[in-house]
Amino acid sequence: MATFMRVMHPSGPSAVPTSAKRLRGWSLLAAIACGSLVAMPCQAAEAQGKPVYDNPAATDADFPLQGEYAGEVEVDGQRMPFGVQVVAEGEGRFKVVGYPGGLPGAGADMSQKFHGQGVREGAVVKIEGVDAQGAAHRGEIRDGVLLVLDGGNEIARFPKVDRKSPTLGRKAPEGAVVVFDGSGLDGVEGGRMTDDGLLMQGVRSKATFGDATLHIEFRLPYQPQDRGQARGNSGAYIQGAYEVQMLDSFGLEGLDNECGGIYKAAAPAVNMCLPPLAWQTYDIDFTAPRFEDGKKVAKARMTVRHNGVVIHDNLEIPEGTPGGTNGEGDAGPLFLQDHGNPVRYRNIWIVPKS
Repeated sequence: MATFMRVMHPSGPSAVPTSAKRLRGWSLLAAIACGSLVAMPCQAAEAQGKPVYDNPAATDADFPLQGEYAGEVEVDGQRMPFGVQVVAEGEGRFKVVGYPGGLPGAGADMSQKFHGQGVREGAVVKIEGVDAQGAAHRGEIRDGVLLVLDGGNEIARFPKVDRKSPTLGRKAPEGAVVVFDGSGLDGVEGGRMTDDGLLMQGVRSKATFGDATLHIEFRLPYQPQDRGQARGNSGAYIQGAYEVQMLDSFGLEGLDNECGGIYKAAAPAVNMCLPPLAWQTYDIDFTAPRFEDGKKVAKARMTVRHNGVVIHDNLEIPEGTPGGTNGEGDAGPLFLQDHGNPVRYRNIWIVPKS
């Protein structure tokens, strides 16, 4: 069954289905281009000499060029969807990943994706890449659009899009335990708030729970020069024992230690990580482990929706994952890990099932 995610285009919102059409026999650019350069104030916290930005209003010259682009290409006389993720890697360098069928979670054929590299020259990003047949292609990000070029001719264009989770801003239902709603820190232990009312990492809920549904909204920092586990790392530990990883893995493979992964247990079915400093959601249905006479007789299970897309479906979790604050048990808190990066949270609530 196709699911939908709201996509904000320059011309307005539209819905993009997740059902994919496989592209064959095409030779197209591994690179695609985007957005106009906007001068922005640069107010970065420094971590080991590298910039860390936790405010989208104060970043660098590369930030407005990174992101997602989507449009259509012509393949064997037919128009087909195509998506591109442009990842800022610092000092004017970009990684480009192309997806036949559309963006991840919206039709992408992950078996056919390909890669390119981009370099910013003033307000333009020049892109070079190799398609699935090994042919070299090039493109540009110019004036808010990623262009695919053949010689001096434009053969495809992809406007920048701003996808939003369909559960963003979802209100706590009747019977929910509100962990954080911006009004104060009454629902958490060890809590700190930013000046603009966001929850900082490194807290646990005062409430404990067994079987439950959880809603978590989070924003990962922009750390363009960092890589791997140093880039926007945190995690949501369900019952303080089972980590749903948080990491800026925008444009990466989608491993168990990347965003949406159950750490050391399972990779997400699809990497639904949005660009850094975009608000994202986890909606989690959790079934606690069962114990009889002090022995575990049933393992914990969870279904996880990342930005509205199911990335784990009733997944059985063998045991507690590393880094938690609690062992496995009948009940425990929500723990939001502090891994040294400024991850921000808002609108967190839990609905106990019993």
